[in-house]
Amino acid sequence: MEKIRIQKYFTDAGVCSRRAAEKLIAEGRVSVNGAVCSLGDKVDPEIDEVALDGRVIPYPSGAARTYIMLNKPLGVVTTANDEKRRADVTSLVRGCGARVYPVGRLDMYSEGLVLLTDDGELANALTHPSHGTAKVYRLSVKGDRGDEFCAAFCGVSELDGRPLAPVECVRVGAGERTKDDRPTTVYEITLREGRNRQIRRMCAAIGVKVVRLERIAVGPLALGDLARGKWRRLTPDEIAALRESI
Repeated sequence: MEKIRIQKYFTDAGVCSRRAAEKLIAEGRVSVNGAVCSLGDKVDPEIDEVALDGRVIPYPSGAARTYIMLNKPLGVVTTANDEKRRADVTSLVRGCGARVYPVGRLDMYSEGLVLLTDDGELANALTHPSHGTAKVYRLSVKGDRGDEFCAAFCGVSELDGRPLAPVECVRVGAGERTKDDRPTTVYEITLREGRNRQIRRMCAAIGVKVVRLERIAVGPLALGDLARGKWRRLTPDEIAALRESI
C-alpha cells in the first residue's frame, strides 16, 4: 500500500482531525514502530504500527463507516473530550456502536444540526474552507426588525482584522416574544466559512442581541423534524449527497 502521512492515518482511523494530529505529533505523543515520529513522516498502513500515547491505533480495513446527524441541545459542547467535564455531543450518541467525532463546531449556547462520523477524510473535506460548505442557521434577534438588519449584518466585512467570506441573510418573520414580552425577529443566515462564534460576533458588531441560534442545515442535509437531543444515522443517499457536495 502507498505510504501516507500520519495525519491522514489518524483521520482515516477516526482518531482526530489532521490539525489535531499535527499537534499530537509535535508533542511527541505519536510513535511508529516504537520510535517517536516527526511532522512529515509517512507510514505504510499495512506494515507499520502507529501508536498514540503507547496505544496502537489500528488502520481501518474497508470497514463500514458511521455517519450520524444529531440535534444538539443547549448547554452541550461540540467536542469529543472536554477538559471542564461538561456534557459533550459524543455522550449523546454512545449507542451508535462506533467512536465518532463531531464535524466542525457549534457553540454550547447554540443548538441544532451537528454531524458526527469516524470518516476522517470526509470530515476534513467538509470543514476545509476551500470547499465552502454551506451552513444554514435560524437566527432570532431582539426587536421588531425588517430587511435593514440584513443589510447591516451582511455589511460586517471582517473579524479580528481578517476579511469575511460573503454571507446571506433572509428575513423569515416575527418570532416568539421574549420572557419579558418583547418582540423578536427571525432570519435565515447562510455561512460558507464559519469563524468561531461568527454569527454572534457579527450581531454584536452591529449592536443586536441574539435570542436564539439554531443550525438547520449543513450542505445538502437538513435537520428536518429530528427532535432536540436525538440522533439518527444518515441514509446512503444522504452520504452520497454529502460526498458529491464536496
